[in-house]
Amino acid sequence: MKRFSAHTMGVQQGSRVLFSDFADGGAMWTGQGPRESRYRVQFPETFMGEPAVTVSISMWDMDQKSNSRADISTQEVTAEGFYLVFKTWGDTRVARIRADWMAIGRVKDEDDWDLY
Repeated sequence: MKRFSAHTMGVQQGSRVLFSDFADGGAMWTGQGPRESRYRVQFPETFMGEPAVTVSISMWDMDQKSNSRADISTQEVTAEGFYLVFKTWGDTRVARIRADWMAIGRVKDEDDWDLY
């Protein structure tokens, strides 16, 4: 469990089309076996520490001739950003994916002091 004290909390969110591989014959559309797409999300404002981040698929376009296999996650979450990671495997053909994310964490308050 991530516990938050009574300090100022911030919420940042975004959306990103990770790839459109059907348009250019990319690996998610034409490949077989394990495949991965990674995108570095840089937060517009830095958190005071590592925030809690959730991700979800907000749009998917997959071929109906094979099983739909998808895994979406975060990696290397820091106060500055994280990696958004989409994976598929087998004979799944993924044309495109859009992912949404939301980060919640402590942000600097005007009453916080910088001590040197």
